[in-house]
Amino acid sequence: MSILDKFPIRDQKDTRSGFGEALLELGKSNPKVVGLTADLTGSLQMGAFAKAFPDRFFQVGIAEANMMGMAAGLTIGGYIPFTGTFANFSTGRVYDQIRQSIAYSGKNVKICASHAGLTLGEDGATHQILEDIGMMRMLPGMTVVVPADFEQTKQATLAIAQHEGPVYLRFGRPKWPVFIPESVPFELGKIQRLVEGSDITLAACGHMVWKSLEAAEVLRERGIAAEVLNIHTIKPLDEEGLLRSLEKTGAVVSVEEHNRYGGLGETIAQTLAIRKPCPQEFVAVQDTFGESGKPADLLKKYGLDVPQIVAAAETAVRRKA
Repeated sequence: MSILDKFPIRDQKDTRSGFGEALLELGKSNPKVVGLTADLTGSLQMGAFAKAFPDRFFQVGIAEANMMGMAAGLTIGGYIPFTGTFANFSTGRVYDQIRQSIAYSGKNVKICASHAGLTLGEDGATHQILEDIGMMRMLPGMTVVVPADFEQTKQATLAIAQHEGPVYLRFGRPKWPVFIPESVPFELGKIQRLVEGSDITLAACGHMVWKSLEAAEVLRERGIAAEVLNIHTIKPLDEEGLLRSLEKTGAVVSVEEHNRYGGLGETIAQTLAIRKPCPQEFVAVQDTFGESGKPADLLKKYGLDVPQIVAAAETAVRRKA
């Protein structure tokens, strides 16, 4: 039985729709949940929430900085604001407002960012932010979550509503396999071990979890047993879960749709440097901006596809010798 047989694709759905469905559920169950968007109701799949709860939905226009200030203010009244816009505008355009008005004072704002990474596709480099995880994880007290598929994005959205404090939730635009088994529980801050292995750990987040499973199957055919970890919560990192895997495998490949600087890979490397030095390879964008193109073509061009993950794993295994 192949590894992929254990993860049948139940559907192809964009992760942003998982956010939209969960936000509607939260609106029904919690009258303190409010939504804000900066002229992107449809793109963030917030329309159903806006229709059901018009008195709790704020369309602020193309004024992202103002939206963050409004969200911070709403928390003072006990509300739980979910802001929605593209990842580039959720972070780079409003970093000062997030730092000063939300993170510094620990406001209970949920910063929900769609269209992240290269898989934004044809909108090109100006919108394909590849630095956002690093920007957010450096803020004291900020939780950073990058779910792997539609269902997990729903689970993550519901979970962060229960978490007290600022959260950055990153998801995407393209339709992507829905594959995480429903039997695998989602727990904020806890790594999900999807595949057990003894030779190499593939530690991935977001869209790259599915790519890592595909790579693990190729590695299995080559006689290399890869353990696949879904690190959906990058901050705080589940260090103990990571180290348990590395006690078995002794090497790791970090796999992310982000610049190699500042993201999941560096988060892992920091832990290894302090607690368990071992070989690590990085599958990530190599310190460059993106460009316009089809998501699959961009992942291939920028080295975020199965052959590159396999090659990185083989290199890490050799480095153990």
